[in-house]
Amino acid sequence: MVGFEVGAVPFNPDGWGPPESTSPLLPNHLSNVPFAPFSRSDKVGRIADWTRNYNPTRNSTNPRNSTHPSDSVFDFTGDDSFGGAAAADDDATFRLVDGKPPPRPRFGPKWRFQQQRNHLPQRRDEEVEAKKREAEKERARRDRLYHLNRSGGHGQRREAAVFKSSVDIQPEWNMLDQIPFSTFTKLSFSVPEPEDLLLCGALEFYDRSYDRVTPKNARARPLERFKNRNFFKVTTTDDPIIRRLANEDKATVFATDSILSTLMCAPRSVYSWDIVIQRVGNKLFLDKRDGSQLDLLAVHETSQEPLPEAKDDINSAYSLSVEAAYINQNFSQQVLIRDGDKVGFEEPNPFANEGEEVASVGYRYRRWKLDNDMYLVARCEVQSVVEVNNQRSFLTLNALNEFDSKYSGVDWRQKLETQRGAVLATELKNNANKLAKWTAQALLASADMMKLGYVSRVHPRDHFNHVILAVVGYKPRDFAAQINLNTSNMWGIVKSIVDLCMKLNEGKYVFVKDPSKPQVRIYEVPVDAFENDYVEEPLPEEEQVQPPAEDEEGGEVIAATNDGEDKEVTVEA
Repeated sequence: MVGFEVGAVPFNPDGWGPPESTSPLLPNHLSNVPFAPFSRSDKVGRIADWTRNYNPTRNSTNPRNSTHPSDSVFDFTGDDSFGGAAAADDDATFRLVDGKPPPRPRFGPKWRFQQQRNHLPQRRDEEVEAKKREAEKERARRDRLYHLNRSGGHGQRREAAVFKSSVDIQPEWNMLDQIPFSTFTKLSFSVPEPEDLLLCGALEFYDRSYDRVTPKNARARPLERFKNRNFFKVTTTDDPIIRRLANEDKATVFATDSILSTLMCAPRSVYSWDIVIQRVGNKLFLDKRDGSQLDLLAVHETSQEPLPEAKDDINSAYSLSVEAAYINQNFSQQVLIRDGDKVGFEEPNPFANEGEEVASVGYRYRRWKLDNDMYLVARCEVQSVVEVNNQRSFLTLNALNEFDSKYSGVDWRQKLETQRGAVLATELKNNANKLAKWTAQALLASADMMKLGYVSRVHPRDHFNHVILAVVGYKPRDFAAQINLNTSNMWGIVKSIVDLCMKLNEGKYVFVKDPSKPQVRIYEVPVDAFENDYVEEPLPEEEQVQPPAEDEEGGEVIAATNDGEDKEVTVEA
């Protein structure tokens, strides 16, 4: 075998590699080999990298181009002794030659189309820009005429108004819980048919001639004003009939149809609302505050088009609510036969004084069974009656109002006769919560028919004078199915809230719909919250009626005086 001679390897006590003293003794063929000095603590990045490209035109941010200082020893591009200049020139002139033929087009030459295609985007852009200019002009005109944009910039869409809470949340209030509306949509509960405990008030007959009103002959039907007739919006605990039924222990939960409909249709609401809940003994009273939003009618609540934010603007949310309540009251009295006979009930109107002219309304105090030992009593309203074949039917009367067709996009005077379904669909989109509440109230009162009036302004800028364009009747159950209002879900919401409140301690609470989120919050408030500042003088002791049983801890007990005038008597243990 051929022998292999290993040269002497000198030992370097100062580090790695050959010692300096031996470097001149290296063979001649290794004298020009570069050597990168390194210490034992350095990390060896690479031994030989044949993939590196020292092209000076490449991006220096490439991680493969970033070099370590020790790598400069292996850079031959600038060293003439190793042919660096020649290598750099070769790299600069080096090109890859692709010998493949260019791909052929699949569908033939396109040069004919490419010559004309350059002009099409220009035409399309011109059309789009022209449409944008027209839209900006129209928007600027509307902003200038109807004060939609008060910031001074034309052609800019005004941001949606920030809704405020219906009640001022006080710092001493204790928030107990918040319930998202998503949990309400999954609830379901079935109740049996209710029973009538008492009927009060008197009803006038409906004038059927209003069923033939059309926008063409609407000039003969201007909306009248009924200033002499009194309308009552009495809350639960101020109702003497409910006080009597509570003393007789007829039910556990007491409310009104407007309060129940607000809870039943809560998932459809956008504006903030609040309901006061009083737990007295084993009874529960659902109330509204004086001057509450429940007394008004929301307009354009579920619409995507924002309303003016200024409260004094005639098209602001508050101004439209007041206008809608005014229209609804007058409409419910105008479509009646005022000089005809009336249908009286067992007792007169419990809120009217003797000789006082009151609006046509009938109160049905009805009781529903929620559980084996839990009943709910609610005061429900109907506004009119019709008689067909000696059979009387109760009606509810409500009015939708048009304030400006620019907001809804549908002109009632043009569409009511030919496209009534489109008008109703637009109202269902813009006023879903209001229509659902009206339907719920009609179902609670077991009304046979609900009449919807279409009332519009004489002029878009005149919010005092209105005209009746049409009146349409619907059966409540059919209309509820049309607007996807499920009665089982309605009662499921009420049942869940009642069960929640019955677990609370005695006291006063308030349910507040969050102004910006689809949820309701529960606050524990002081007992004297929402009460008037004045203090009523107590009655003489001989005129006070003692409650049937006193609470051990003391509380507010509602009683009636001998002369029929209702007072609140505070009994302390």
